Amino acid sequence: MPERKLDPSDILLPPGYDIEVFADGLTTPINITFTSKGEMLVADSGITDGNGKVLKLTEQGFIVIGDGFNPPLTGITEYQGNIYVAHRGYVTIIQPDGTKMDIIDGLPSIGDHHNNRVVFGPDGKMYFGQGTATNSGVVGKDNGWVKEHPFFHDYPGSRVTLNGSNFQTSGLLEAFPDRVVTTGAFVPFGVETYPGETVDGIIRASGSILRANPDGSELELVAWGLRNPFRLRFDRFNRLFASNHGMDVRGSRPVANSPDEFQWIRPGFWYGFPDFTGGLPVTMPQFRPEGKPQPAFVLAEHPMQPPMPVASFPSHSATMGFDFNENPEFGPVGDVFIAEFGAEDPETTGGIPLPYVGHRVSRIDMQTGQIHVFAINRTGLAASDTNGGGLERPIDAVFGVDGALYVSDFGLFKEESAVPGTGVIWKITKTS
Repeated sequence: MPERKLDPSDILLPPGYDIEVFADGLTTPINITFTSKGEMLVADSGITDGNGKVLKLTEQGFIVIGDGFNPPLTGITEYQGNIYVAHRGYVTIIQPDGTKMDIIDGLPSIGDHHNNRVVFGPDGKMYFGQGTATNSGVVGKDNGWVKEHPFFHDYPGSRVTLNGSNFQTSGLLEAFPDRVVTTGAFVPFGVETYPGETVDGIIRASGSILRANPDGSELELVAWGLRNPFRLRFDRFNRLFASNHGMDVRGSRPVANSPDEFQWIRPGFWYGFPDFTGGLPVTMPQFRPEGKPQPAFVLAEHPMQPPMPVASFPSHSATMGFDFNENPEFGPVGDVFIAEFGAEDPETTGGIPLPYVGHRVSRIDMQTGQIHVFAINRTGLAASDTNGGGLERPIDAVFGVDGALYVSDFGLFKEESAVPGTGVIWKITKTS
């Protein structure tokens, strides 16, 4: 078993809080949830062995209560006795007797991003985010899946009119390394678009929020124009919020300084992808990558002016799982505690290292939208960068039935691969 140095004293917290290692030796723990009985469930994404798993904490430690899920398994939720498992292309339930049943399949998750964790709303319906196929709407050589799925691409949530912008890619076809391929937005690789061309919207849209009955029936589109709405939650006022990832400096249409967003999700809204980021048009100078063209619109008309986020995080923070605080003894009621995974530089950053973002847990003041660092290593870096014993890749933050904040830490990466057995769950408590 690979060893990971663990030292809670390497982590800075505000006065009056304490952090400890709750569990270690886990593999890619992507999500924590608590059942109606107060049991802790943890999801193993399955990316290290091709087998997504659901674990339950018992007196003897964690045991597997369901496996065989298509990686990445992105989230789990217990509802009315069933465990809802979101995994690539599917929503599957584990029934009380342990049997599995696919209730939604065929989701457009064979690209860069996938369908994400299910939550249940006040209407008794399930809600979940569906990520996009591409970085910014155009299939290119940065999309490793294109050789296996050459006709896959992003799909809008309503009819859109294209302005005919096309982008050139070379070196993708091994048999023709010098061949330049031209591709437009919302079409397969190698397909050009023309001004005024329209693309019809679909329910299973890329970068969307979807809703269905608990049995998976009556799937419908709630909102779209998000790049990767990784995690959803309803607050105490029954408002739906999402953490959403910004665009990267990669591919045929790179975008620089695209913020991660915390968005209030409202039915029928368009949130800007692929022509806006953080509520602002990509045509603004700050979004131009160094040494590359200014990003231009791909849509001739926009469905609406997209809303500004509740909070905007620095580019590549990689905002992930979050929870609302309802305990006045822990902190301000209604504020959000959110895990930040950190940059996957230099692959997503245009070759520029960005060490001082992510790798932390932050608090969003929901009255002002201001972001406050809550838990961070003393160095400000991932623990492995300095041989420290603190946070590595925080990916979820969930309040337990005991009022403590549990932080799931995905673990170490080596040569771009997750290292089994290095995942950790941290426990943060209020001491005074």
